[in-house]
Amino acid sequence: MFDLRPFRRKNEDLFERFKKAFEDVFDDDFLPDLGPDFKSLRTDITETKDAYIVQADLPGFNKEDIQIDIDNNYLTIRAKRDDHTEERDENDRVIRKERHFGEFYRSFYINDVDQERIEAELDNGVLKITLPKLHPGDDGNSKRIQIK
Repeated sequence: MFDLRPFRRKNEDLFERFKKAFEDVFDDDFLPDLGPDFKSLRTDITETKDAYIVQADLPGFNKEDIQIDIDNNYLTIRAKRDDHTEERDENDRVIRKERHFGEFYRSFYINDVDQERIEAELDNGVLKITLPKLHPGDDGNSKRIQIK
């Protein structure tokens, strides 16, 4: 009779078929995995009583490749990799190139931070930036409202 399939599911099936066709063409060991966060840093931001902590994954970067700036209350993290190393065969042709180069960056608006006491460290591919609060222990303008 009728094919009573929910529109949503039908739509998902169509998308999945398109995605699979795309992956079949481009999912190749010779092509880079661009993924959804291409040229973006994955970060975690946590808050303690005294500071904000920003952690960013930067595997394969040296501290000399990373630049951290504050300008008009924007914290910007930049990491630039410029690896052009290639494997070549006896005819000087590139056999395989999997390592990527480029510039990655993220910016965050910050306030209530003591800019003179900011610290950063890179350990095992994770950049950790500690942003001490100007008013430690102060949780801003938050207040719990009691219900009558």
